[in-house]
Amino acid sequence: MGRGSQQTVPGEPDSGKAKGVYTWEEVQSHNSRNDQWLVIDRKVYNITQWAKRHPGGFRVIGHYAGEDATEAFTAFHPDSKFVQKFLKPLLLGELAATEPSQDRDKNAAIVQDFKTLRAQVEKQGLFQGQPLFFFLHLGHIVLLEALGWMLVSMWGTGWIPTLLCSVILATAQAQAGWLQHDFGHLSVFKKSTWNHAVHKFVIGHLKGASANWWNHRHFQHHAKPNIFSKDPDINTLDTFVLGQTIPVEYGIKKIKHMPYNHQHQYFFLLGPPLLIPVFYNFNIMHTMITRRYWVDLAWAMTYYLRYFYCYAPLYGVFGSVALFFFVRFLESHWFVWVTQMNHIPMDIDHEKHKDWLTIQLQSTCNIEQSFFNDWFSGHLNFQIEHHFLFLFSLKLVPHDAVRALCEKHGIPYQEKTLWRGLADIVT
Repeated sequence: MGRGSQQTVPGEPDSGKAKGVYTWEEVQSHNSRNDQWLVIDRKVYNITQWAKRHPGGFRVIGHYAGEDATEAFTAFHPDSKFVQKFLKPLLLGELAATEPSQDRDKNAAIVQDFKTLRAQVEKQGLFQGQPLFFFLHLGHIVLLEALGWMLVSMWGTGWIPTLLCSVILATAQAQAGWLQHDFGHLSVFKKSTWNHAVHKFVIGHLKGASANWWNHRHFQHHAKPNIFSKDPDINTLDTFVLGQTIPVEYGIKKIKHMPYNHQHQYFFLLGPPLLIPVFYNFNIMHTMITRRYWVDLAWAMTYYLRYFYCYAPLYGVFGSVALFFFVRFLESHWFVWVTQMNHIPMDIDHEKHKDWLTIQLQSTCNIEQSFFNDWFSGHLNFQIEHHFLFLFSLKLVPHDAVRALCEKHGIPYQEKTLWRGLADIVT
């Protein structure tokens, strides 16, 4: 129990006027699912009960139980003043004056330099969104959707028009995926409510998916990228073994769910073709129904109603279903290759409790900038700056400043060609 604090019940914030003084050892002991503390700017908070009501989901905040969450808190909450009212009732006290601001072996110099760089970026206005660009992006997606339908309605449903329509619709779906990502990060408008509203429209009506499902998965990925049991993007359900550590562990334990020595070959059969049309489609629907995301489900239904209204008269019900899955099949290849080229070739391991800059740089890499690369990847070729600073300012991304910071602290800043990034996924 912290010095000067009142007796508290695990899972409940300290309601007394006197606040405690705690050591890192005490904070780190509260890291179980039913007893969670964390530190933000040297203040100690009990988040045990709040985690269940956390808008970003209980998992993402729980991943920082027993840790310093200052850098993650700053990255995920652009309007820090607004969320302070939620923090106040959770306050237990603060770290003892003799305790360092960083827990474990985190580098204080790196943390301070990151804070300085972030302040400079904010002063330059690089966190301000560019609504016109994003609405032009939205416009080109709607035009692609219309073009796909017009093509088969005017030229018929033969093999060639159907194939061309499928490619156009898959392109629209892939681009809508990149666009919803930007709104999901609350990066376009100043008001979060506006971002949330457009996000539900794009991911729901244009893609038939769930905003809440995406938020709860994706923010975990950003909070703990490439960390087993915390990043859902590397949860391969025993289909693949990733990184350097897990294959060794599977070998020692003689776990043989799959012929892992051939995973670089069966990846082409299971990864890109099946992720979206099989796993994501099932997982999204299951999540919306079991967790009662009725608003998301209503938005998703508008997508399916629109789709079948447009294509059932042309292909019939079964033909429309076949077209739907073929489009998802094409989109899935695009999605998997783009999203994995920045992460799968990088370090994948268990939790090491590193500082924000180190964990983000070791788990991400950039792809060279070009007009095609920017469009093809939805500007996720700037993955380092996106993960490190949550930036979406495109060519305004401060590459040189980030490179200089990495060089100063001996952290590799990796940038590859598009072809090298794709090849590294399986090599």
